[in-house]
Amino acid sequence: MPKPVELQSKSLPRLAAELAAVSRMLETMNILSYSGHIAVRVPDRDALMIQRRTDSRAELTPDRMLLVDFDGKVIQGDGKPPSETSIHIEAFRARPDINASLHSHMDLAIAFTMMKGVQLLPMRARATRWKSGIPTHPDPSHIKYPQQGRELAATLGPHHVALMRAHGLLLVAESLPALFSDAVHFQENAQAQMDVMQAGAAPEPLSDAEIDKILALEDRPHHVAKLWNYYIRKGLAAGSVDKGWNLLAA
Repeated sequence: MPKPVELQSKSLPRLAAELAAVSRMLETMNILSYSGHIAVRVPDRDALMIQRRTDSRAELTPDRMLLVDFDGKVIQGDGKPPSETSIHIEAFRARPDINASLHSHMDLAIAFTMMKGVQLLPMRARATRWKSGIPTHPDPSHIKYPQQGRELAATLGPHHVALMRAHGLLLVAESLPALFSDAVHFQENAQAQMDVMQAGAAPEPLSDAEIDKILALEDRPHHVAKLWNYYIRKGLAAGSVDKGWNLLAA
């Protein structure tokens, strides 16, 4: 199988810098907090890069990342990976089209798994990413074992996100910048539906025809790069992204 296009030109130091930056930026947006984690596929081998278990998401640096093989063994770096690394391993095994994954305990995502008869729907224009559906995985426990990870990957199926009952979410994408963009828009979309419901109105999601019309004019690589540069510049100004990581897109 050819290696994913998004990884062909990215070195491990670049991936580590992106991983640190995305984690820090999502922490400032309350998508990550003291817990949750992001993984990226390592080119040319069955392995991923992920943070150490106990490192603060607000202070991650590229030099502290771990490489972990698909058996869960640390093959580069010192320390233990997160206890739920199987979430990422099994998603990457099942989906060779994805290169980056986020496990988050986003409050809005959790809320939509605890409302009887309510489903999170594509409301805003950028939510076309979830046209295929937003399934909910029924297991609310920590996903510590490979079998649990495989079950979550089965719930994810061909979709780009799966909610986890009373727990959080698994979000997947083709690259770390794309994952960051999707995380921002997923939170915006969930908030939009919550706002509509709190206003006492019935949600009116995008229709299939509306989604198709939006997608016909969509330029995902351009939008991902635009959003990436905006938030990287904000991070540089705030000091949460290191200038030496050289993460602005061309």
